[in-house]
Amino acid sequence: MANGWTPERRARQAELIRTWRPWEKSTGPRTDEGKVRTRHNGFKGGHWLTLRGLAAALRAQREVLAGIER
Repeated sequence: MANGWTPERRARQAELIRTWRPWEKSTGPRTDEGKVRTRHNGFKGGHWLTLRGLAAALRAQREVLAGIER
């Protein structure tokens, strides 16, 4: 395997994880600061999308101007 995990190693790790059951111990953020930080986990960067649109519009405008100059 490319990542170094053989099928045997993967099976052993899966078995160990099922015995540890970490999903039952997960509590999420407890402090107010931690809760504020995790609220931003799903944020996709709204400004970047706007800037990408602007860059595309400027690129199209440059192409039109270059066609007029010819």
